[in-house]
Amino acid sequence: MKEKPRVFVTVLSIILLIFVLAGCSNQATDSKNVMNIKTAVAGKHKLQATIDVSGVLLPTKTVNVVSKISGQVTGVNFDVGNNVKAGDTLITLETRTLNAQLQQAEAALQSAEAVVQAAKDQIDQAKINLDAAQKAYDRIKALYDSSAASQSQLDDVTTKLDLAKKQYEIAVGSAQKQAQASVNTAKANINSIKVQLDNSIITSPIKGVIVNRNINPGEIASPGVVLLTIADTSTLKLKGTVSQQSVPLLQAGQKINVTVDVFPNKIFEGIIERIGPMAVSTGEYFPIEISIKNPGELKAGLSAHASVNVSSSEGVVIPSSAVFQSNGQSYVYVIKNNVAIKRNVTIGLKNDSEVEVLKGLNKGENVAVTNVSSLFDNMPVNGY
Repeated sequence: MKEKPRVFVTVLSIILLIFVLAGCSNQATDSKNVMNIKTAVAGKHKLQATIDVSGVLLPTKTVNVVSKISGQVTGVNFDVGNNVKAGDTLITLETRTLNAQLQQAEAALQSAEAVVQAAKDQIDQAKINLDAAQKAYDRIKALYDSSAASQSQLDDVTTKLDLAKKQYEIAVGSAQKQAQASVNTAKANINSIKVQLDNSIITSPIKGVIVNRNINPGEIASPGVVLLTIADTSTLKLKGTVSQQSVPLLQAGQKINVTVDVFPNKIFEGIIERIGPMAVSTGEYFPIEISIKNPGELKAGLSAHASVNVSSSEGVVIPSSAVFQSNGQSYVYVIKNNVAIKRNVTIGLKNDSEVEVLKGLNKGENVAVTNVSSLFDNMPVNGY
């Protein structure tokens, strides 16, 4: 009877051992299932970065050359690729019809001026007649007042005076006005034709290069239709965008290096002309415009890249591999007690290896830098 307790204890010990071994086995299995990730500690220092802007070189100014009048083209003096100066004659139009019209208008002016002169002569004669009639009236009136002239004599000179006045008024009035109106019309017609003759010679409004030609001799130039396009390429511009985090680090007038794909070994000096006051549609990027003085070999349409080295203020910095995007937002996984916690962060400057965190992370916190895409919030991990 004394042996039974020993047997019971032995069986109980075996059962307990089995449970312990099973538990250890499960722990080993769970440990194997937990993902191993590498972590990095968020530091705090200034971040050196490069702000890049890419785009196509554009002319500073582009002008479409149009004709102000309709006419047949007699000459086109420049072709695509030719350089022009302001005032150069680009296109000439046929002027035979206009010259004939000018001769007719000048002849009409001479005729109108002759009519005006005749009207003036009539006025002068009417004035002479009026003065004579007035003197005759004054003489007879004085005689009549002294009873030395009859009533019929006074009536006669009065009638002649009234007639002379009417003739003078007619000469001074409508006849002269109509004649002068004809002169004014003829002069206006001449001026209009001369303007058209001036417009038959189409000149360049700017210094630049011909980049487009749509007209040939013999064709008809119509008002408002683009004949040539001239681009001012003495200074070129590069348009692009920069992130909102980069905007405080840039300013108008700042120098910036520009490289062009077809000249890989040359650096051209650019100047930031302006940074747009309003973000583009995405809301995170602002337009920027850079001007580049053209030494001669640059052409509009070439691909170009501008870059400038900048430094942030001292802030929280982590490896770039720690940051991932979701629904347009930036996130990191903060590792606490071997648990990955998803956290939203605001990103500042970044370079090839590091990124500045403006908000959402503190110095000294650990973040996952490997297998980030495989993690989820509150996931157990083995950080090292």
